[in-house]
Amino acid sequence: MRLPTVLAPSIFPGRAGWGNLVSIISSGFCLCLGPLRSVRYHCYVRSFAAKSKPAKRDAARTKRIFLLSPANAAGKRAQLLMREGATFGLARRLQNGGLPLGEAFSFISGLYFRGKLAYATAFSSAPDGLPGALIITACGGLLPPETPINREQLCLISSAPVEASEPRYRIPLERDARLVAEQLSGDCEVVLLGSVATPKYVEPLLAIFGNRLVFPKEFAGRGDMSRGGLMLRCVREGVELNYVSLATGERHGPKPAKLSKMIPSNRTANQSKSSAERFSR
Repeated sequence: MRLPTVLAPSIFPGRAGWGNLVSIISSGFCLCLGPLRSVRYHCYVRSFAAKSKPAKRDAARTKRIFLLSPANAAGKRAQLLMREGATFGLARRLQNGGLPLGEAFSFISGLYFRGKLAYATAFSSAPDGLPGALIITACGGLLPPETPINREQLCLISSAPVEASEPRYRIPLERDARLVAEQLSGDCEVVLLGSVATPKYVEPLLAIFGNRLVFPKEFAGRGDMSRGGLMLRCVREGVELNYVSLATGERHGPKPAKLSKMIPSNRTANQSKSSAERFSR
């Protein structure tokens, strides 16, 4: 099975009605592209949508899109989700091809990815036609969090090691990153929510985005769980982190003090208890 590629104009009946065609593709992409919706689709459609509809921009706010590092699909929670015969809700949705990639990774990774996804959703301000968040995958390039996947597709896009020297990972990532870079406005930043201490994300992305590529200054010295908790707290309080350039910013630092505990509401506590009971069955 192959991931969707860029749609060539020749497969469509002329270019006169691109405005209507864009909305048709947006609502019925599963029929045109198959179940995986790639960044190549977003970038291609955007180039025609921009011609058919004037862009409305908020000049007072810096445009930002977020790149989220992937969850580890080889861990125990991933095995639980992808186990044949699993009967809990998320597993059934995955088997039927109706589970969004972001939701799958949130279950697999837990607090860290859940924090990244919530933070990107809350604070993204993407140029018109581009998704506010994109997930880095092991060999599927960049995919929007809402991309519906099934078990086979999740295995496919997670089947290579995430290493800077791995071509199965790097070639699709660089291909999609270049397409995104071509669509960015002059003031748009690209925020990496992932490890900045190793070259696996920094090396390929910095070469393409250059000074546009930034990361949260507060990430330096923190572990994954601390970062996840910090981002969820920022979402709850409506306060963004401080971003610094990956080209010049300090990526390493002393371990910061632990975050003070947040007291969950009764509703949140009950939801967590229900989730734990459901997945323990």
